[in-house]
Amino acid sequence: MNQIAPLAALGDMSEMEFDPPAGNALSKRQKAAIIVRLLSSEGEKLPLNLLSDEQQTELGQEIAQLNMVDRATMNAVVTEFCETLESIGITFAGGLESALKLLQGQITPSAESRLRKLASGSNRSDPWERISALDAEILMPVVEEECIEICAVLLSKLSVSKSADLLSRMPGEKARRVAYAVSLTGNIAPEAVWKIGQAIAQQLDAVPARAFASGPVERVGAILNYAASTTRNTVLDGLEEEDKLFAEQVRKAIFTFVNIPVRVAPKDLPKILRRVEQEKLLQALGGAKGEEKKAAEFILENMSKRMADGLREEIANLGKLRDKDVEAAMTEVINTIRELENEGEIFLVAEDED
Repeated sequence: MNQIAPLAALGDMSEMEFDPPAGNALSKRQKAAIIVRLLSSEGEKLPLNLLSDEQQTELGQEIAQLNMVDRATMNAVVTEFCETLESIGITFAGGLESALKLLQGQITPSAESRLRKLASGSNRSDPWERISALDAEILMPVVEEECIEICAVLLSKLSVSKSADLLSRMPGEKARRVAYAVSLTGNIAPEAVWKIGQAIAQQLDAVPARAFASGPVERVGAILNYAASTTRNTVLDGLEEEDKLFAEQVRKAIFTFVNIPVRVAPKDLPKILRRVEQEKLLQALGGAKGEEKKAAEFILENMSKRMADGLREEIANLGKLRDKDVEAAMTEVINTIRELENEGEIFLVAEDED
């Protein structure tokens, strides 16, 4: 039984008043207060923070008003609570936010967007829970548009690493002012913080659902990564004529054999080479031309001298290689690097901005 079940049992306890053996009828809230008090005295803690603020307040008031409960009354309440608990087959945390977590990845982006808009208007949902789970790229437009004080509250509610990421993306003057404003957030009332979170969530929900998971630069770059080099160069030249800025961004998104020396850390090469077939590695290194030779030399120079000498000797005996075989071999090396990056085994070095 999950941790929601005891809360559900508290909520499902009879709405009817009943006369305990020792005296006056107890309300549903009083019964819940008795159960919470009893469990707390035994060192057990219910996830009461999952209840709404109003429910938590009412429960606290009932606990404060109760005085002494005789054993017979306590036993009657516990019996009813246990019977209710045992009758529960499945529990739901409740609220649209919980429904969204359950359905995430199983419904269309448009349906998810509609549910999020409904959830943002719910008083039960915690907007910060959703905001904290978003990537810095998604939150950055909010930071760019909002005032210093709102940005300070946002950074105060996020993880340290994500706040640092957002701060590093701001212009220097704004970053300084926001950092100082964070020091002034200590006295902001929880209700104000919740309202700010709700406003930010509504702002994010107002953005239309994206039909594609990645942006146009990433999509074109990924397509050209797998295209033949002649096709890739032709397309890039055409893009250069149509939109120079877009072409430049695509070039930075592309990762080919030529980019290995500037994108791959030497310490990660052993992991990569262990996963590449020896035959493919030899073809990629032996068929390298022009700028590709720098990448081949980078690979050979960052392995043991004995291994490098052995590979050079085998490359010398390869004979003439077909261009399509060389390109396929280089693609396999690149695909291996991408796989290791996706698995978190290696991290590609970011190219310096111009």
